[in-house]
Amino acid sequence: MKAGIGIMMGKTHALSGALAWLGAVPLLGYERLLGDHAVSLSVEQVAAGAVVCAGAAILPDIDHHNGRIANTFGPITSLMCKWIGKLSGGHRQATHSILFALGIGWAMDTLATHYLYAWWACLFMIVGLGLRGIGLDFEGKEPQSALADCALALVAVWLMHKIDMSFVGFAVTLGCLAHVAGDCLTPRGCPVFWPLPWRIDVPVIPKTDGKVERWVVMPVLTLGIAVLAVRSVLGDFSAQWLTRN
Repeated sequence: MKAGIGIMMGKTHALSGALAWLGAVPLLGYERLLGDHAVSLSVEQVAAGAVVCAGAAILPDIDHHNGRIANTFGPITSLMCKWIGKLSGGHRQATHSILFALGIGWAMDTLATHYLYAWWACLFMIVGLGLRGIGLDFEGKEPQSALADCALALVAVWLMHKIDMSFVGFAVTLGCLAHVAGDCLTPRGCPVFWPLPWRIDVPVIPKTDGKVERWVVMPVLTLGIAVLAVRSVLGDFSAQWLTRN
């Protein structure tokens, strides 16, 4: 299994996306920073954003036709990953860049704002990829895994379909950037400023699914998510209590 494609790396990417989202939530409401693009989020929106951002943190790996997520929805995602890989120049090329993160975030925001059914289809895909990336499947058993991913993704879409998703551009972009940042911590690095050819690598994680990732990175990410999730919930309840009183 190639570096960066193992189950642990998928889990790490998803956790990093959720952490990035929860860390960014307080900043998204600052009008001085974001102007008219600032958004004030409810607890439901924060939770939905964490799911979207965690799923989006898997998206850059849609350039790998032999990767685990390529089998998410059977031949549909397999063919999609194959062609995206060819068009982007191969694994860890165009999709692992700031340009891709900004572009896909803008595209998802446009769909969520103006083309709701198309957005639900993309949300279904994002959640499905996230589920496969974190290892919620029956490894080596298809189509059972694809059917399970479909069922769980449909449930997620149904639970979120009435939520105002005006924040989705931020969530998708943050998720992709979290993925790129994570891959830059491995020896192969990423072409962050694609189409410029320079790759950035700060190899503090010498091996994916290795001891550093398993026993250091993942526990730190999990602890960070727990702390920030509690802060988000308590902050919202405090604001409601102050408003009532």
